[in-house]
Amino acid sequence: MTDTLGFDIPAHVGMPESQIQTPCLVLDLDALERNIQRMGEFASSHGVKHRAHAKMHKSVDVARLQERLGGISGLCCQKVSEAEVFVNAGFRDILISNQIRDPVKIDRLARLATTGARIIVCVDDVLNIEELNLAASAIDVQIEVLVEIDCGAGRCGTRSPGDALAIAKATISASHLKFTGIQAYNGSAQHIVSYREREAAFQHLIERVNEVLDCLSSHQIACELVTGAGTGSYSFEASSDVFNELQCGSYAFMDADYGRIEDAEANRCDETEWEHALFVVASVMSQHDQLAVLDAGLKSMTLESGLPEVSGAQDCRVLKCNDEHSMIEDPQSVLRMNDRVRLIPGHCDPTCNLHDWYVCVRNGVVEALWPVSARGRSL
Repeated sequence: MTDTLGFDIPAHVGMPESQIQTPCLVLDLDALERNIQRMGEFASSHGVKHRAHAKMHKSVDVARLQERLGGISGLCCQKVSEAEVFVNAGFRDILISNQIRDPVKIDRLARLATTGARIIVCVDDVLNIEELNLAASAIDVQIEVLVEIDCGAGRCGTRSPGDALAIAKATISASHLKFTGIQAYNGSAQHIVSYREREAAFQHLIERVNEVLDCLSSHQIACELVTGAGTGSYSFEASSDVFNELQCGSYAFMDADYGRIEDAEANRCDETEWEHALFVVASVMSQHDQLAVLDAGLKSMTLESGLPEVSGAQDCRVLKCNDEHSMIEDPQSVLRMNDRVRLIPGHCDPTCNLHDWYVCVRNGVVEALWPVSARGRSL
């Protein structure tokens, strides 16, 4: 049965971008590949591994590209169901960078290890160790454990070196668990625009990490992995001589929020480091004076990180979004009815989760369609 254009799929391979059905997600393959290669080269040159965060794209195809062009060491997933998608697709080194406490989810987590995959999970409560060990021992598999420390985000993570030590000791004593190291990721610091302020937040993070490392070392406990970092801070962690693994995700797509953060010379990072590779493409459906109305709204992109930006249309900017519409200020009246307009979403992760497909474009032509493989996998 042939997929129906505009209902099942937004485009056909070989179609010009100007004919794709909107709203949809478009990947600029050239920009995506350059971003992935750049991060891979950076990690290699700094002697650290890069474990790409799959919660950002939720795509088996993007992950395979990161593996082939970026040399990633493995994947981060945020939920067991996400991990199941990538393990079923053949990925064999997965970190659940989150706490898993529900008994059903813990059982599913343990069963991922029966595939031969290396499964690592974050823990911030010593009581979780017994729960994990019980599930792993029931089916005779090993689960690896990272102690997550609160680096300043005030979310998950241990609050003291003593708590981290208790978890490490309990893990070492557990029959079917392995203590692997430390998870230290400060999500709130990633989006600080000022380079100097972001650097100061990193210094606070490294102090917390070193306190835990010193405490563990005083009890002869070594860490195989000290992992964390994101698109906003990766250069700090890579140069720290403390972290040996990065967990960057958004660098590959580059949303508007990350694009605004500054480098050491106060330049936007989307002008000096990364290219925008992900777009929500929408069509002009109505025009009034110097206002263009597009057919993509809140059901096609999220706004918690601000309004999307218009790419490639001179002086145009998004004024507001409703459920199904975006209102665009068009002072030069450059947009025409049915024009396809590329919008740079404020936050790529939840925006991608609203769609079924990536339309992959090169030189204005559709080269491939990739499913958003783990869309909606939040269990």
